[in-house]
Amino acid sequence: MQLNRGDGSAGDADYARIGTDYARYRQPEPRIAVAIERALGDARSVLNVGAGAGSYEPSGRTVTAVEPSATMRAQRPPQLSTAIDATAENLPFPDGHFDASMATFSVHQWKDLAAGLAEMRRVTRGPVLILTCDPSALDRFWLTAYAPEVIAVEARRYPGIESIAAALGPKTEVGSVPIPLTCSDGFAEAYYGRPEALLDPGARLACSAWSFVDAAVVERFIEMLGRDLGDGTWDARYGHLRSQPEFDGSLRLVIG
Repeated sequence: MQLNRGDGSAGDADYARIGTDYARYRQPEPRIAVAIERALGDARSVLNVGAGAGSYEPSGRTVTAVEPSATMRAQRPPQLSTAIDATAENLPFPDGHFDASMATFSVHQWKDLAAGLAEMRRVTRGPVLILTCDPSALDRFWLTAYAPEVIAVEARRYPGIESIAAALGPKTEVGSVPIPLTCSDGFAEAYYGRPEALLDPGARLACSAWSFVDAAVVERFIEMLGRDLGDGTWDARYGHLRSQPEFDGSLRLVIG
């Protein structure tokens, strides 16, 4: 579903409503950034599509950012370039203009996945990087026991890894990206060992899936998780995650 947002949001989430504090909760995780930097190789010019507040934009390279949401563009820190108001499906650049291109946590927002990936391929001489979540692996996360509706929303919105790989071509590589226990990028699975964090309304708003479920689902989640944390039920079931250094969840890096 593609909605007309007052701030120009191109996807189905209303970032004018939920994105005002996004940068506070979605700070780039250094270990994920290292994987992206490594995949970019020696590229000097990089396009970031669906750039949001600028997470994972590499330093020491010339980065051009594209972001349709005015709310998200306004949260970009001053040291980053000003983002261009455009969408993945219609990139305003000539063929082969960039050494590499990237999209992190944005393909599930695109109106037309195949068109967006084709545009990235068209304007890119070298690698195209997509950091995304595998919808078939989302149920590894304990949240499915407390808010299965949120997991279902995510699984519906994220495109299959196979479809991304097919669009990028036969030499595409897919790698699983481990999620560290102290992950500073607050997507839902970042809190696999810190469940209390998801009782924070701001943390939930920074994960757009929560904006698609009924208030009753959120209320039930808060009640259930709060109760289970209070009486030890969560720790009896999942307490080992509090000291598990990494979580092999749904995070994937696709390199075409």
